[in-house]
Amino acid sequence: SVAGVLVCLLEYPRSKRKKGSTMERCGQKYLTAVVKVFGPLTRNYYIRAVLHAALAVPAGFLLSTILGTVCLGIASGIYLLAAVRGEEWRPIEQKPRERPHVGDTIKQPPTNPPPRPPADARKKQPAELGG
Repeated sequence: SVAGVLVCLLEYPRSKRKKGSTMERCGQKYLTAVVKVFGPLTRNYYIRAVLHAALAVPAGFLLSTILGTVCLGIASGIYLLAAVRGEEWRPIEQKPRERPHVGDTIKQPPTNPPPRPPADARKKQPAELGG
């Protein structure tokens, strides 16, 4: 059961993607701080692959935990493949949101007047009819 808690603490915080945006899980920032404390031990996927494989060995001797063993073995293989490709766990850090200033959003005022319909398409104004 201690191994399960360790795996859950290690796996719950999502890693930041190289491209695009990453949605943070609920309460992830607290566990991210814990994972960051251990530094390269938790960021390196080679170490995670070895850890998952080591946790799978004792669980493989009991029939009741064979499914967990298979899952840990698969996770170990996935981490090994990711490590070979050069990936590592990176924390999702919140960027401070800056409010755009109104003066900064308008760079250049428009130089052309708004579009007008042609003269023959315009309706005659009532003042011009009575004139």
